[in-house]
Amino acid sequence: MTTLECLFCDQRRPFEIYDPFCPACGAPMLVAPTRSRKRIRRTAPTAAERFADFLPLKKYNPALSLGVGGTPLLRLGSVIDKFDLPEVLAKNETANPTASFKDRGTVVAIQKALELGVKKIGTISTGNMAGSTAAYAAKAGLPCLVFVKQDTPQDKILAAAVYGATIIKVQGDYGGLFRKSFEIGRARGIAFMNSVDPFRIEGYKVTSYEIFEQLGPAAFRAKAPVMIFIPVSAAGHLIGLLRGFLDLRGLGLIPRLPIIVGVQASGCAPISRAFRLGKVRVERFPNPHTIAHAISNPTPPGGELALRLLRESGGSMMDVSEDEIHRAHSLMAAKEGIFCDPASATPLAAVLKLKRRGQILTGAKSVLIITGSGLKAMEGLESARLDIRSAALEKLDQAL
Repeated sequence: MTTLECLFCDQRRPFEIYDPFCPACGAPMLVAPTRSRKRIRRTAPTAAERFADFLPLKKYNPALSLGVGGTPLLRLGSVIDKFDLPEVLAKNETANPTASFKDRGTVVAIQKALELGVKKIGTISTGNMAGSTAAYAAKAGLPCLVFVKQDTPQDKILAAAVYGATIIKVQGDYGGLFRKSFEIGRARGIAFMNSVDPFRIEGYKVTSYEIFEQLGPAAFRAKAPVMIFIPVSAAGHLIGLLRGFLDLRGLGLIPRLPIIVGVQASGCAPISRAFRLGKVRVERFPNPHTIAHAISNPTPPGGELALRLLRESGGSMMDVSEDEIHRAHSLMAAKEGIFCDPASATPLAAVLKLKRRGQILTGAKSVLIITGSGLKAMEGLESARLDIRSAALEKLDQAL
C-alpha cells in the first residue's frame, strides 16, 4: 500500500485517490519514502526503467510509456558566445511524445491508476497536461475527462481532443476549479490527476536522474555548481525535480544538490513574490497577465511546499518581464533552433537577467528545462517580428 506524507504536519496516511491533500493543513501530500532496498538497473534501456525502484509502482510497464524520456541535453553554443556565459545547456523536454514534460508525470500516474483498478481518469489543465493525460489514457484504454480554462489556446484544446478525451472549457476561477475537480471525481468515480498529484511528482523525478546521467557524476563533484532553471506554475514539476536529486544524494551518487532556480513571469509570479518577501505562504496573484500562458497560475497549489523545499536546499525563485521573455523566446529559436513555448523561454531569460546583474556564478554549469513546444503556443507569434515576404515568380530574383 502506498503511503503519503505531509512535510508540514509530519502526518502519514494511506493514499486516498480522490483526496491527495493533508487532512490537517490542506497541503499537497507526497509519496513517503520506503525502506526497501533500491538499486539502479544499469543495463535497462530507459532512465525510468533503470530507476524503477525509485518509482511507487509494483512494476514499471514500458509498453505504456509511448517512448517518454531520453530527451536531449543540448549545449547552447551561440547564446554562450553572444553573451559570454559559462556553460549553458537545455534539457529539451519538447522531445517527449506529446511535446512537453507532462508526459513524465502522466506515465507514472496512469500506471498507478491501472494498478489501483481505476476505471476513469481526469485532469484540469492550461493545455500541456490535457494533451498528455488524454494520450496516455488512450494508450491505457481509459476514458478521460479534461477541464480547461475558457481562454486556453485552441491549438492545445485540439491536441487533447484528438485522443478521444471529453473536453470541457470552464469559466471562472482556476484555483476553484482545481478543488472542485476532486469533488466531482469522488461523486462520479473519476480519478483526477492534477498538477500536484503525488504520482505525477514521482514521475518528474526521472528528469533529475537523466540530467545526472547526461552530465556525469564529475559535474556534481566539481567546485563550480550545477544550476538548474525551471519554469514554475503549480510547482509540482519543481518539487519532483528536487526530490529526484534528493534520491541521488541519498544513494551517495552526488555529494551535494544542484542549485534549483524556479522562474515565473513577472505578470503572474505568486511564488517568486513570496520568496522575495521572505514569506512562507503564497498569496493569490492579482490580475495575472503574461504571454507565458503555461505558467500563468495565480493560485499555485504546490507553492508553499516549493518555498520550503527551495529554502531547505539552497535554491531560489525569480521572475522575468514580458520583454525579457520575448527576447529569450526569439533567441532560443533564431540562435539555437529550439522552438519552445514562451513559458519555456523564462529559464534563459533568467540566466540573461542574472548575467546583466553580474550574478552568474563563475564556472557554473546551467541547465535550462525546456518544458513545452512552441507549436502549442502559435498565438504568441502574431506580434513577433518575423521576416516573411511575398514575391511573384517572375520577380523572384529582384525580390532576393
